[in-house]
This record gives sequence, C-alpha cells and structure tokens, in this order.
Amino acid sequence: MPDTSFLDWPFFDDAHRTQARDLRAWAEREVRPIADEPHDHAAVDDICRRLVRLLGDGGWLEYAVPASHGGRFEQLDVRSLAIARETLAYYTGLADFAFAMQGLGTGSITLAGHDTLKDRYLPPVARGDAIAAFALSEPEGGSDVAAMRTTAARDGNHFVINGTKTWISNGGIADHYVVFARTGEAPGAKGLSAFVVDADTPGLEIADRIDVIAPHPLATLEFKDCKVSAEHLLGQPGDGFKIAMATLDIFRTTVGAAALGLARRALDEAIAYANKREAFGSRLADFQLIQAKIAEMAVKIDAAALLIYRSAWTKDVKQTRVTRESAMAKLYATDEGQSVIDEAVQIFGGLGVMVGNKAEELYREIRALRIYEGTSEIQKLVIAGQTTAALGAGS
Repeated sequence: MPDTSFLDWPFFDDAHRTQARDLRAWAEREVRPIADEPHDHAAVDDICRRLVRLLGDGGWLEYAVPASHGGRFEQLDVRSLAIARETLAYYTGLADFAFAMQGLGTGSITLAGHDTLKDRYLPPVARGDAIAAFALSEPEGGSDVAAMRTTAARDGNHFVINGTKTWISNGGIADHYVVFARTGEAPGAKGLSAFVVDADTPGLEIADRIDVIAPHPLATLEFKDCKVSAEHLLGQPGDGFKIAMATLDIFRTTVGAAALGLARRALDEAIAYANKREAFGSRLADFQLIQAKIAEMAVKIDAAALLIYRSAWTKDVKQTRVTRESAMAKLYATDEGQSVIDEAVQIFGGLGVMVGNKAEELYREIRALRIYEGTSEIQKLVIAGQTTAALGAGS
C-alpha cells in the first residue's frame, strides 16, 4: 500500500497512524503468505480459523471489543476498525472477513449485553479463542428486517426459537451467534429481540453451506424448538431492531473501508502492470487512455476515503448517530470500489479475468460488499430519508 498520505488527514490521531503502520508490517509477514494460498470452497473454513488465531495472537482483535473485556479502547473506535479492515482487505478479503466478523458478531453484546454475557463472550473473541457471528437475514427478510419470521416464544426462564436464518457469515464455524427473532411486543420492527445463542445449543442446526463467487464461510441456520436461557437476551424484549441498527451504525462505515482496501490493491496492481506491459512499442502506462483510467481510479479512492473517515471520525469524536454518513460511505466506497477494480481488470486485459490473477480475485471479492449490511439501493433510501428529514427539521 504505497500511498499512505491519507493518514496525515486530521481525522486521525497518532495512535491511528501507529496502528496502520504496525498492522501493515504485521500483515506483510503473517497475512501475505496466506493470501497467496488457493482460497477455494474446501479451504476457507481452515483459512478463516487460522486468520482468527493469528489476529488474536497479534493483538489486532483487541480493537473489536471494549477495554473492560480485553479490548484496546474504552469503547469501539470506528476509525481503528476501518483502518484494520482497509489494511487487511488490501492483502486478502478473507483476512478482512475474519477481523470484521469478530467485531460484528460481538458488537451487539458490547452495546446491549449485561456484564455476565460480556464476561463470557468478549474476552475469548479478543484473544482469537472463539469465532463470532451475526444472524439477522432470512430467506424472506434481508433488507426488509421488519418482515422477519423467526420467532422466540417465552417459556418460563427460557425463549424457544423457531425459524431460519441465511447468508450468515461464519455460519458453520462460529462458536456463538447473535440471533434476532420476533418476540411480538409490537408490530413490525418494534417486535424484535436479540439473543446470544451458542453454536452447540440443541435445536440449532447448520441446514446448508452456501457457495459464493468469492468463497467465505456462509451458511443457512435452522432453529427447531431451540431453547435459550432468558439470560441470553440482549437488552429488553423488543429492543432487537434498535440493537441491530446501532450495531450496523458502527460497522457499516467499515464495509466501505474494506472496499477501499480492495480498490487500493487494484490500483497498485494496475499501475505495476501498466508500467511493465508493452504494446505497440510503448508501455501501457504511456498511453493517455490508460493514464485517464488511473486518474479516475485515484480520484474515486480518495473520495471514498474521505467519506469513510468522515463518518468514522464523526462517530468517534462527536458521539452521535451516523446513519446518513455511514450510508454515504458504504454506498460510494462499494459502488466506486467495484468501478476501480473493473478498470484494473480492463488494464490487465485477458489476464484480468484469468483465475489466479489478483485483479480477478478482487473482482469477485468486491461484489458482495454492495449487498451485505444494506444494499446500495437501501443506502440510497436511507440517505434520502435522512437528508429530507434534516431539511424538514431546519425549515
């Protein structure tokens, strides 16, 4: 990652600059060799487990939990999370995935869990001893969270969960899942609750493993009379939607950061190739059309970085909701990150679609980021709603 000038921006403290420098050096030693291994469907479970262990041993998962339970800061620092995701994604999407899911899979516990739950689940995740997951999406309710059909019925000191969750990252390898289910306190989104469910709880089954174009551990979960102690409820009954949105308010910005890391790698790979590839007696880098592509890629990368770290800084420093800012960061960084990578593929020509070429890998990795944690279309609705509300409040 040759261009680190963004770290001089006023969004960052010296601690962030040190983190970025140290993590890059660590990733060169520990992650790059793994990034060069085949990432086929048969290998990803093992690779992700190894990456979680490495990240834990390296102390990097301390950024995913609060200091009270083995973390680095008193509360989650979005700038640090974004720096970590950007840096790790530059090397391989699986390293970013392994880091991000430790945070997303415990973020709701950090925000809404009582001390007993925090004591039990957060320290092992920070050490890399346990793998976390976040189970929100369903076959009929991805973007439309209010359409959730999974239920959790009160039964004395327990809740009994029935339903299906799908597209669950770390499904099949996680030690625990934060599961959202309908408890019925009110219609729609207001009648949802959140629970921590251990992977070995009777009634929880891995119904199917899901293969996608960029292999990651993904699964469909089935809950059949799955009995969970009421002590595993996060917050109060009916708080589920609020907890989910507060968690995404932190981690949505970092999805943009992951896209940024992928895009930076694409630009670097494209420039390196254009400087050595000759055509018609000249280097590709000497052709104005190639120079125009590189210029446009660089502008999109810097614009994405500005949106991402504005959102992260606002959350960390202003301590306010960043629904609008995080939606903008995710929308622009993922959409334009894909555009940057597409141009890299074009610069590589036929090699760019050849399995084993980094540009081809990046092309597959970036696509899902425009879908998970809120599609690009949902982000536009969020931005429009927030902007309209702000203008109406000021009139």
